[in-house]
Amino acid sequence: MRVRRFAALITTAAVVVGLYAAYDPVAVGALWPAAGPLAIRLHALLPIGSAAGTGAAPSATPTRPPIVVVIGHAVRKDLPWKLEEIGTAQAIASVALRPHFDAAVDKVLVADGAAVKAGDTLIELDARQVRAQIDGAKAQLAKDQAALEQAQRDVSRYTDLVARAATPQLNLDNAKTAAASGRAAILADQAAIENLQVQLGWYTVTAPISGRVGVVSIKQGNIAKASDNSAAGVFATINQISPIYVAFSVQQSLLPSLHEAMAEGAIVEATPQGSKLRATGKLALVDNSVDPTTGTIVARAIFDNADEALWPGQLCNLTLTLRTEPDIVVVPREAVLIGQSGNYVFTVVDGVAHMRPVEVGRTQSGETIVLTGLAGDETVVVDGALLLTEGARVAARNAAGGAS
Repeated sequence: MRVRRFAALITTAAVVVGLYAAYDPVAVGALWPAAGPLAIRLHALLPIGSAAGTGAAPSATPTRPPIVVVIGHAVRKDLPWKLEEIGTAQAIASVALRPHFDAAVDKVLVADGAAVKAGDTLIELDARQVRAQIDGAKAQLAKDQAALEQAQRDVSRYTDLVARAATPQLNLDNAKTAAASGRAAILADQAAIENLQVQLGWYTVTAPISGRVGVVSIKQGNIAKASDNSAAGVFATINQISPIYVAFSVQQSLLPSLHEAMAEGAIVEATPQGSKLRATGKLALVDNSVDPTTGTIVARAIFDNADEALWPGQLCNLTLTLRTEPDIVVVPREAVLIGQSGNYVFTVVDGVAHMRPVEVGRTQSGETIVLTGLAGDETVVVDGALLLTEGARVAARNAAGGAS
């Protein structure tokens, strides 16, 4: 058995060597000169061209097939300069309602989340005590008015008596003093009544602004405490959301452009994250200082928000149109490559690729502005350019997949 296996192994090796000798007799002759002539005869018997083994030159030089690329176009057009940022919706005004006095809650006239207008009555507190104080102050006023009338009659009487020398001058002076004191007392009474009237107004909680109420934390029968400065001491919070702000941050280098855009009434579009609704507003203000730690400045856009598409605290995707730049050249973003000498693109002319160095500006919405290097009517390579060299033949197809 071992002899048969060894013989089979020797036979297989001989076949492999013979095939190699037939395929490349030149190499076999170099390694084993005695076997060279036999290898040449075996090679002549094979039905294949002998160019590889004998060193003979091929009949023709193979040509490289065209490189398949995807093309786009350089165009010249008016391009709006748009900034895309993330902003946060903010209420223009937010008011937390708190009690001025300790009092029982008599009525709650507003529901959680209700829309209210400025002046609407929201909560009524038990005001019986202050009303009683007002009644007492009015009674004191009436008493002092009666005393003043008496003092004025005394002044009139003593004036006549003094003229006839029937009473001392001292009595007339005392009557005048009493009348002056009466007038002062009346002024004090009127001031006290006015003060109590103001306090009475605080027992009726009204909406100071128009907006939407949050959760009403106080209920009828509870005791409102003016000394509670915590969040639990707040009746409710009203946020003005129509109109509404959306705040966002931009790089300080854009500050001059922001000022120009605001002067021209720049349009801002806001899309709440997770929503397809889009609100349109305008740039309203730019903050009065730059944050030195981030190099950014806060700006705000104002939106009418009549449909309440924007909500305080909501994140929004913003698009701010700073200005429209006329007659500029743009190419698809993917067409611009970076090399050792700077940016370049490949153009295609009559099926041949040509490298064109370019100077580029900003990129937005998938398009890159070309400042120099293109006229705006070229065909450019947007995919497959890494395989190209100057003068390479290409088989172009457009981005949709069809042949050009």
